[in-house]
Amino acid sequence: MDDPFLLPEILKNNLNLIGKHHFLPDLAALELARFQVENVQDDPLPENPKNRIINPSLTVLTVHWQNLIEVLHSPDLLPEPGDDNILIFRQPDTGDTQILSASGYDLLALKIVSEEIDSHQAALEGGVTVGVIDDILYSAIIRGLLIAPKSRLVRSDDFPRGQITDPSWFTSPTFTLQWHVTQVCDLHCRHCYDRSDRVPMQLDQGIRVLDDLYDFCQNHNVFTQVTFTGGNPLLYPHFTELYQAAAERGFMTAILGNPMPRQRIEELLTIQMPEFYQVSLEGLQPQNDYIRGEGHFERIFAFLDLLKELKIYSMVMLTLTRQNMADVLPLAELLRDRVDLFTFNRLAMVGEGAALASAPIEQYPAFLKSYLKAAEKNPCMSLKDNFFNVLRHQKNQPYGGGCAGFGCGAAFNFVSLLPDGEVHACRKLPSHIGNMYEQSLDEIYHDAPAKRYRAGSSVCSDCSIRPVCGGCMAVNYGFNRDIFTELDPYCFMDSDD
Repeated sequence: MDDPFLLPEILKNNLNLIGKHHFLPDLAALELARFQVENVQDDPLPENPKNRIINPSLTVLTVHWQNLIEVLHSPDLLPEPGDDNILIFRQPDTGDTQILSASGYDLLALKIVSEEIDSHQAALEGGVTVGVIDDILYSAIIRGLLIAPKSRLVRSDDFPRGQITDPSWFTSPTFTLQWHVTQVCDLHCRHCYDRSDRVPMQLDQGIRVLDDLYDFCQNHNVFTQVTFTGGNPLLYPHFTELYQAAAERGFMTAILGNPMPRQRIEELLTIQMPEFYQVSLEGLQPQNDYIRGEGHFERIFAFLDLLKELKIYSMVMLTLTRQNMADVLPLAELLRDRVDLFTFNRLAMVGEGAALASAPIEQYPAFLKSYLKAAEKNPCMSLKDNFFNVLRHQKNQPYGGGCAGFGCGAAFNFVSLLPDGEVHACRKLPSHIGNMYEQSLDEIYHDAPAKRYRAGSSVCSDCSIRPVCGGCMAVNYGFNRDIFTELDPYCFMDSDD
């Protein structure tokens, strides 16, 4: 044959010569399409397009036989009659050729992008939520059918790099809104950093917040997580409606709260499984119940059993103080088989927490080392504190993400929203950067106050591990230090301890 590229057409025009194997023209067309995708040297696939685009290497082949892809790998198999759409393309990240049978969702994603249909319009026409449409597009991006622009949440060019060159430490794929939907709480903890009265949020205000958050994350090409907290978020009278609205917009959801009845949790599961449900313990029973109230310790353990039964990822947070340092490792052992993740934050001496004593500074490096050693054998123990990266640095080990995945992530990959609309860079200290009832999140995020908190303390600017650390501004504030010019008092970066 002079031109092998004509084989599919020749076979199609001579079915009488191929007996019962009428699938051979389509199989030859598939082989040809794969050859062309593998061997045609196009320009490199775009890495960061301005908008979502269809993978330029994609070929959509319509055939009239099913299971042809399997026949490619197992010639002894015979396909079955039936229409199919086969996708042949190069993976954007590896360049490897992929051959897939297109699902209806794949074809819908290609249609939405090729015809430049807005997600809201597609949702309206399909009678589904915008979150369903965005999930379909996301799946197509993950599979490589679509190529999406990169996250626009990127540390500024003048942000300290130190010895860290991996660009992934400087850009976040996800933005989290830590939403304090109510000040109402069924507890009165001795370290509570805010018991102030604030104007309660109306449901319509909350819906507008979700719409603004959706636009912000779409414009910045990031995934969205809404972490509901309070007070106790489930005591907000419209919590179910708000949770439903967040799920409908395709947001990941999480809860920082207190134990609640089974029926209340199961109600939320009919809407969407949360990414996690976090509760708090402040040490072993005597110390915990001193801080959080009598009987709280036992209620938490019973609730953790409920979360496990319902297959909800569970987290326990401890606020580290002078009084409970000795309880941390024994508590971690009690939680070993009861919780998915256990971690701690250092006390921020803010609000009522100012009456408590912080962990001794001189003992802190040794405490971190003992915690790190215990964590090697206890899979529930998480390494959240930024100063674990100081230990890693001293041992020339790979860094972890620190407090928020990027060291201090305040006003970078998360902000905190209060019931009256105030936005703070971090909830554990006064760090007002705007009001979402008066400004868009985009305006707040890119305004000077947020940029200042994002930069952190200038004293850390020359630190070799700044992108994965930055100390803790809330702890610094609690020690009456200038958070923009002074060092976290617990920092031992230059110490050999």
